[in-house]
Amino acid sequence: MAWWRFLRPSGVQQLDVANAHSVELTKRHPVISLTKQGAAVGNMRVNLSWSMRTSDTGGWTADRPGFLRRQLELFRPQVVQAAGPAMVNVDLDLACLYELADGTKGVVQPLGNFLGDLDQPPYIQMSGDDRFGSGSGETLFINFDQREKFKRLLVFVYIYDGTPAFDRTHAKVEIFPGSGPRIEIPLTEREPQARSCAVVLIENNKGELTVRREVKYVYGFQAEIDRLYGWGLQWGRGYKTKV
Repeated sequence: MAWWRFLRPSGVQQLDVANAHSVELTKRHPVISLTKQGAAVGNMRVNLSWSMRTSDTGGWTADRPGFLRRQLELFRPQVVQAAGPAMVNVDLDLACLYELADGTKGVVQPLGNFLGDLDQPPYIQMSGDDRFGSGSGETLFINFDQREKFKRLLVFVYIYDGTPAFDRTHAKVEIFPGSGPRIEIPLTEREPQARSCAVVLIENNKGELTVRREVKYVYGFQAEIDRLYGWGLQWGRGYKTKV
């Protein structure tokens, strides 16, 4: 699918416009209907990207770096200034809890290599694991040609290494539907002790697919997100292979 299809303007109402080709879900306007926008088709792309906060980097804004610096950053782990002289690496992970129409429940996430499948259940797939906050970030694909198979999807973000750092990173989730404007959900609240954040809830209500902004920070990990939304899965400790 051509990349410019994600940038077509749409007559979205009751939403905060981030620019001519995107809308931002906010506390004031938290919901958008993909069905009413004609966007509940094809493969929807969900992207997580993050960087250091400007206040922690002496004024450098990582969202708009120069070309040369952006290329160099692809090969260097992203670090965040901790309180005092210590530096910490930040490894944010994008994940998705799913509940299908037939009652099947599960998770798609880098941890445990649960990367999913786009062409068969759960019709959700991770592109891989970005451990350093590179320009491309982490991407999740959802196959909305199988939209009738979905009941609800919860997209969430967690900090793999356990170091609370949401207050020192500038994270953003962007959703690129099959048509219409992209949808932005900034994670800008300063929650210094949070380790996870429920970002958006995608629900199929009698055939209408909606995206609702959640942005609920929790102090635990997947199991606490699960309890908050009543998924009912069993969780165990997991690790990533070293790189």
